[in-house]
Amino acid sequence: MRTNAGGMGDRLRFESRAVADDGYGNPVSGDWTHRFTRSADVRPARGGEEVLAAKLQGVQPVRIIVYSDSETRTVTPEWRAVDNASGLVYAIRAVADEERRGQFLTLDAIAGAAP
Repeated sequence: MRTNAGGMGDRLRFESRAVADDGYGNPVSGDWTHRFTRSADVRPARGGEEVLAAKLQGVQPVRIIVYSDSETRTVTPEWRAVDNASGLVYAIRAVADEERRGQFLTLDAIAGAAP
């Protein structure tokens, strides 16, 4: 069942890789670490040659809309989002304030792709 928080009907868990030590003092990527959970609106991406090419390759580009706050503004393309209900993983490709008002962030992502 979806809850509605101002049109944001999905709950996503945002994760980033922890930095670990390889035993020789060098930093390496560790396991995925939960950072925070937010309500979001996940929509299939539309139009454009890149979107059509991605669909032909069997991947689903999506746009994730979240409220902009101090935590969501830390998200980068190295992060991923995971749907709390289905477990579907979204590999984040880009983060932008498309409306230029600072209220929402738009995350371009690929559904089911390895981050």
